Amino acid sequence: MAISVQLNDKVALVTGAGSGLGQAAAIRLIQAGAKVALLGRNIKELRQTQSQIRHIGGDSLVIEGDISNANSMQQATGRIFSQWRRLDIVFANAGINGVWAPLEELIVEEWDETMNNNLRGTFLTVKYAVPYLKKNGGSVIITSSVNGTRMFSNTGASAYATSKGAQVAFAKMIALELAPFHVRVNVICPGAIESEIDENTEKRDLDTVATPVEFPKGSIPLTGGSPGKAGDVGNLVLFLASDLSKHISGTEIWIDGAQSLLQG
Repeated sequence: MAISVQLNDKVALVTGAGSGLGQAAAIRLIQAGAKVALLGRNIKELRQTQSQIRHIGGDSLVIEGDISNANSMQQATGRIFSQWRRLDIVFANAGINGVWAPLEELIVEEWDETMNNNLRGTFLTVKYAVPYLKKNGGSVIITSSVNGTRMFSNTGASAYATSKGAQVAFAKMIALELAPFHVRVNVICPGAIESEIDENTEKRDLDTVATPVEFPKGSIPLTGGSPGKAGDVGNLVLFLASDLSKHISGTEIWIDGAQSLLQG
């Protein structure tokens, strides 16, 4: 018997919705019947996502916002509620890879930028959504990574991995706090996925600190080395947003084709 995922009348916020995982998830949520607020800093990319949504008959709202700015996120969630009178799903996806470099070479401001985007940004996104989520219950999904959760061999990614590990701790804390209000909180931990985030990674002098590791042919066992697709993550977000996962909270899920088991 086929199971159809329905999110009719649900409202979702997707951060980093202009490309990659955010865009793929927004489209999957729309296809399931949700209304989606598309938040990000690149208005041109957000409009492109909205154009795709309109093409399939979906209802979306573009919000230019900065997840690391408290006023920006408070205004964004308020605008969503004013538009649709509810908020049921939050995909806290936006973040950066930042600078990967030996610890002694990593500038303090580079560390802070990664933390402000990945950790503070997740905190602010969820914090200002909570008053609306509590009204009807809902689902929070946070994008972490295999790095800092099950994989620690990417030497030089100390800021990034720390921010991603901290997101998991944050999710587990608030999963208990929000459970009485029927708000679920889960984390997805992607491995190698075809997206644009790698293009924005600055790597410096990693050969001086890298630990030599040899892997069998293909570091992603399930696919023989091929990275996953953004749509694979979109499908997981849809599952966690829907009632199919109604008894799952405080859990991290690795979506990496067993990469982190081999490469951890």
